[in-house]
Amino acid sequence: SLYNSGKKKMEEGVGGEEYLFKIVVIGDSAVGKSNLLSRFARDEFDLHSKATIGVEFQTQVVDIDGKEVKAQVWDTAGQERFRAVTSAYYRGAVGALIVYDISRR
Repeated sequence: SLYNSGKKKMEEGVGGEEYLFKIVVIGDSAVGKSNLLSRFARDEFDLHSKATIGVEFQTQVVDIDGKEVKAQVWDTAGQERFRAVTSAYYRGAVGALIVYDISRR
């Protein structure tokens, strides 16, 4: 299962095991990747956010079946010139969230 094969066991804390999952958010520039991540991690939204340069990440702790799971979500730049830089950050990811603008053709 994804839970067992994609997890990285972290230091055991008080109350049991902790798990870290790396997830990447990918898509063209200006489709809302950073705002989606900002809403997930900090419950914020900035209508006038600036373009991501390179790669950034946020960590959010989620309780799944009584286990503390840390979702480390990586936000990648959508511009073509950053593709080589960001591709290295895909390594170790257990999943990808593809974000796109349905109004673009």
